[in-house]
Amino acid sequence: MSNTSPEASNVLFQEKIWPSFSSWMWPVLISATGGIAFAPINTALGYTVGIVLLIALAVIMILRVPSIEITSDTVSVGRASIERKYIGQVVGYRGEEAFKQRGQKLHGLAYMLLRGYLDAVVKLEVVDERDTTPYWLVSTRRPEEFTAALGGVMYEFTDEAQEAAQREAGNDEHHEEQTD
Repeated sequence: MSNTSPEASNVLFQEKIWPSFSSWMWPVLISATGGIAFAPINTALGYTVGIVLLIALAVIMILRVPSIEITSDTVSVGRASIERKYIGQVVGYRGEEAFKQRGQKLHGLAYMLLRGYLDAVVKLEVVDERDTTPYWLVSTRRPEEFTAALGGVMYEFTDEAQEAAQREAGNDEHHEEQTD
């Protein structure tokens, strides 16, 4: 007899967005600061405060780790969930284009689960006419797998990316002609 539930068997993609190694320096610095602040009063108290702060901040960071889960029926990102029938076009981004999606191309009503230590993002268009959210923008370490699970594509394979590459190549040729 199998212990897997029917829900677990139809999971198409799953990821926990753990903090990066460098993110852990903040709890260490904050707890050290707390310990140093109490050390002049009592050295043992300073060490105790530092250790308690470090443990508390580490537990908070671990408990606040968001997860992404895609099943055949729903997409769950952090605390938000949406039925797959309301997901339209899905595009994954890396590098410069991901930076633009998080900044100058970002829509103010978009649902975002962004992590600064992750370069890649996936954009999920929301096609529910009752929902004012135009799309979800989600940080991920595995954008190729994320987009594939929803039948999407990475940006570099879209028509928009191909046209942008051709324009850039044309601008380079035009610039070379002007400098000659």
